Amino acid sequence: PGVKCADSSCTGKDAEAMGCSGDLVTTAKTATVGTTTLEVRYSKACGTAWGRITGGVPGDTVRVTVGKQRQTGDITAVGDTIGYTPMVAVRGPAQARACATLASGQTGCTE
Repeated sequence: PGVKCADSSCTGKDAEAMGCSGDLVTTAKTATVGTTTLEVRYSKACGTAWGRITGGVPGDTVRVTVGKQRQTGDITAVGDTIGYTPMVAVRGPAQARACATLASGQTGCTE
């Protein structure tokens, strides 16, 4: 299918829907918050990054920040364990920082 956006035209959009996820994606940064894994995901093909949490529970939120750009996502459905943010345009993965706020009140960020 191919990618459907690039750089700033991807900002605020869903990585999967825009063809930016999949084989071309790398995990640029990782942190652990409680028992939840927090990641900055990076798509070189789209020039974007987004935040993802795995092993989470409903009520957990994740956000990705690049400069003044911020996108937020959360886990809402019972039984879901993965949450991710819409994308933000980046020049490189080092620009992005992801943070999680868990339903338990724990917080943490990638470096």
